[in-house]
Amino acid sequence: MNTVKVLTKGQIVIPASIRKKYNIHPGNALQIFEYGNLIYLVPPVKNPAEDAMGCLPKRPSLSKELLDERKKDFAG
Repeated sequence: MNTVKVLTKGQIVIPASIRKKYNIHPGNALQIFEYGNLIYLVPPVKNPAEDAMGCLPKRPSLSKELLDERKKDFAG
């Protein structure tokens, strides 16, 4: 596992081994999104739908969270 530090402007440096593995070069755009308490950086892909399959963890279950929230809304 690699650890990075956040710089004063919120920037991070992606380790060279990861940049090489995912063909990330200066000027490339990366998508960033969060899921649960995880933050994902996604390099550009040729087929986003196909490449995204299976990238999210099975937990936490968003549908379970939604149902739990709805139960709370109707209970109170």
